Amino acid sequence: MSLPSHLRHVSIAVTSILASALAHAEDSPAVLPKVRATAEAESYSTPIAASTKTDTLLRDVPQSISVVSRQTINDLSMQNIGDAVAYVPGIGMAQGEGNRETPVIRGSSSTGDFFLDGMRDDVQYYRDLYNIEQVEVLKGPNGMLFGRGGVGGLINRVSKQADGRQVRDLILQAGSNSNKRLAVDVGQSLTDTVAFRVNSLYEDSDSYRDGVTLERYGINPTLTVHASDATTLSFGVEYFHDERIADRGVSSYLGRPLQVDAGTFFGDPARSPTDTTVKMANALIEHRLSDTTLLRSRFRVADYDKFYQNVFPGAVNTAPIAGNPAGTMVQISAYNNATERRNAFNQTDLLFTLDTGSVQHNLLTGFELGRQQTENFRETGYFDSVAPGTTSTQVLLSNPRTSLPLNWRQSATDADNKGAAKVAALYVQDEIVLTPKWNVVAGLRYDNFNVDLRNNRTGAKFSSTDNLLSPRLALIHKPVEELSLYASYALTYQPRAGDQLASLSATNRSLDPEEFTNYEIGAKWDASANLALTAAIFRLERANIAIPDPADPVNRSILIDGQRNQGIELGVTGNLTESWSIIGAFAYQDGEVTRDQSATVLKGSRLAALPKNTFSLWNRYDISQTWGVGLGIIRKDDLLAATENRSPSGVNVTLPSFTRVDAAAYFTFNDRFQAQVNIENLLDEDYYQFANSNTNITPGSPRAFRVTLTTWF
Repeated sequence: MSLPSHLRHVSIAVTSILASALAHAEDSPAVLPKVRATAEAESYSTPIAASTKTDTLLRDVPQSISVVSRQTINDLSMQNIGDAVAYVPGIGMAQGEGNRETPVIRGSSSTGDFFLDGMRDDVQYYRDLYNIEQVEVLKGPNGMLFGRGGVGGLINRVSKQADGRQVRDLILQAGSNSNKRLAVDVGQSLTDTVAFRVNSLYEDSDSYRDGVTLERYGINPTLTVHASDATTLSFGVEYFHDERIADRGVSSYLGRPLQVDAGTFFGDPARSPTDTTVKMANALIEHRLSDTTLLRSRFRVADYDKFYQNVFPGAVNTAPIAGNPAGTMVQISAYNNATERRNAFNQTDLLFTLDTGSVQHNLLTGFELGRQQTENFRETGYFDSVAPGTTSTQVLLSNPRTSLPLNWRQSATDADNKGAAKVAALYVQDEIVLTPKWNVVAGLRYDNFNVDLRNNRTGAKFSSTDNLLSPRLALIHKPVEELSLYASYALTYQPRAGDQLASLSATNRSLDPEEFTNYEIGAKWDASANLALTAAIFRLERANIAIPDPADPVNRSILIDGQRNQGIELGVTGNLTESWSIIGAFAYQDGEVTRDQSATVLKGSRLAALPKNTFSLWNRYDISQTWGVGLGIIRKDDLLAATENRSPSGVNVTLPSFTRVDAAAYFTFNDRFQAQVNIENLLDEDYYQFANSNTNITPGSPRAFRVTLTTWF
């Protein structure tokens, strides 16, 4: 779909429209002293994560949290969530069928554990970082702060806000595969009480994958009003559209991904579109009741419209077909899916401090109210020209595309449903300072979570209500101020409606939600003002997994405790010297099934998309005030495309281990102009990036580059 002309040039138009207003605003009193962004290096480390809801320093939060700062995003030319987590320990990505982001955190994959400024942003789509200040990855269950889900962890994006600073950023980018991208960030104070900011984006790019294209654009204006010394109001709206080809990669044969050119598309890219439109409005009210008491309330309404269609690969033939030998043909199938979701949320927090004798209590109390209305509609693609009702066809691996006609209609099991999920929650957390060296964190959240679902095909209605209690408990010891040692326990739930609120059925609606329990000990050390080191040892257990009852597998299910992941995470972020910035991560994870769950998923099975060892290290070194260079390495052990099949006839597809080297160079012409080039896969390594299943595997990109020009006007 071509972009309307008035939106195609949205970033340039925003700059032009605002230029006059900015000129008149130059002499207005500022909320904060006016500063102009420059190319001066900032630290990769960040002392506070907004997702904790408090101003507690990260080193004193008893949980593994990684923060990807704006400087990191800029230096590595990050554009999406997959880019942002590449140097974060304990997290990877799955393919997501080429139409959504699917992080795998501590062995648990999810498409719904995304938050924006602490509030749910859980529709399946690709998020951009054009308007993001930092990305926060919380590892382990987070039910006490965020409610349901977040079973292995979650990702929270912190948006750029109008804070009174003078900002004039224009970023132009071009690179391999016809990459073209423009982003504009403009903002400043209008009066002594009012500030604005506008971020906008337009991108039009191809891909190393044949026939795959991407077009996206967005605009996000925000306004901040200091109503009084004690009260601040913030408002923002966003319109974002992402349109691309759904790419499900290549298939496999005899336990390995197919050895084909990295660009080979299986299926039909012309009939595999996906597009998402997000319309969102946000409001924040902060009122300081006293020096030690803050009232904060956030509101969000959001409208998501998502459609994807894919003509994609299945299994390669293991026996001759129509005279073609085994290993020469691949199955092609097709379907489409449309989702509409309307979200409305309010979160209200009260933060205050109490002293009881020599003990200090830093309290967070609050409530959350929310409603999510979702409609899903799916159709199957039929190759009726082959034979009426045929849902797949075979094509030669030498030319794995199909142009056969497709008819789209619903099968007997395709989704056509409408549902509403409602939540009402109360929570309280107390950070208890027993002594300068000993702290306790204790918290509890209660959620009343209700889902109503109607199957429009059959008229059947299902409902489920869960009353969830999510505790959190931790002990922190501080031998010295810069070092925290902690032990923690946390619990969260995944209701039967699933992370996309559409999995409720007659067979599972009465079952208790799944439970995820995390035990963790760790250490955090701020070695300097701009260098943070972290270490964590964890054990994550999954319980209440539903499996068919051996006594009556057709009509009944039972719940078992059946999965465990345990491991070690190490991280380093910040500046070793004034000239040398670093991000390092290592994770060892051992995830397995602990009880038989089916005829193929047996006790001892290894979890999917979970390499045993991962290592990454990024360095930026500024040779002078003008020149800088960057070098990164990412190493991953082999992983399974699907949870291990331990049956005698089972086939397991393994993505081989790989090492990828990235590089960058930075040049600052003056205080108004900077250029950089980022090279991905410098050594042109052949590797496989991730998978969705045994037959949907994405090859990694060959060597590619991006050139970015940034000007401050």
